[in-house]
Amino acid sequence: MADVLAHITGTVWKVEVQPGKKVEEGDVLIILESMKMEMPVEAPCAGTVTEIKVKEGEAVDEGRVVAIIEEA
Repeated sequence: MADVLAHITGTVWKVEVQPGKKVEEGDVLIILESMKMEMPVEAPCAGTVTEIKVKEGEAVDEGRVVAIIEEA
């Protein structure tokens, strides 16, 4: 299992994937908004998204786990 972390403090602008989705390393999972800039959170590895731990509109701190991927 791989934890996907928010790399900045911001607001969840959009969740691009749902649990069960297969992803490749570098795929965009979530888009955070910070200081009017959109920052993508990318998959650190290939695998299957098992859990999304945030909702659109939710504030997140840097380093928070936002998703979990079961590695391929």
